[in-house]
Amino acid sequence: MIGRGYTLIAVLAGSLTVAMPAHADDPPVVNAKQVAGLFMQSCMQFAGDKEGLRGWAKKTGLPELPADVAESFLYGLPGVVFDASNKDGKFVLVSEDDGSCSAIAEIASGPSVITNLEQDMNEAKITFKVTSEKNDTEEKSLEHREYLATQGDRGWLLLVSTVKASDGGQVMLTANRN
Repeated sequence: MIGRGYTLIAVLAGSLTVAMPAHADDPPVVNAKQVAGLFMQSCMQFAGDKEGLRGWAKKTGLPELPADVAESFLYGLPGVVFDASNKDGKFVLVSEDDGSCSAIAEIASGPSVITNLEQDMNEAKITFKVTSEKNDTEEKSLEHREYLATQGDRGWLLLVSTVKASDGGQVMLTANRN
């Protein structure tokens, strides 16, 4: 645990296997929908624009995490971390100074995160393709899926990292401008 109830996760690069189906009202499924929505509203909108992202987070009312807690999410990189938690779960929004943006859920269903993200991108008319799926070589419980996504003249490199556990686990969705 990282303090204030947050758990640190490691993220490298992309894969997914489908786990047992979950019910739509299960907390990991609800949280998967919420973290995908947070990612679409923040990271997909503002990847590459740290000032825009940080302004949006403040306008939305997301408080900054204290520096000692934020450091656990930034891994020594400069940036700002916002608490996006709500009644359903713990979520954070990571804004790195290089423009990279990540949305993290403490507990979410990995397959549901993928389903919700892809559905959200389709609804937003964002074209995407999976460019890589693989298990993490160091953290055996993690899977990574990489995407190349475009909409008009905007392009993103996306990385979705999930825990393999069928009952959900930590997830991290990251966007960089391409």
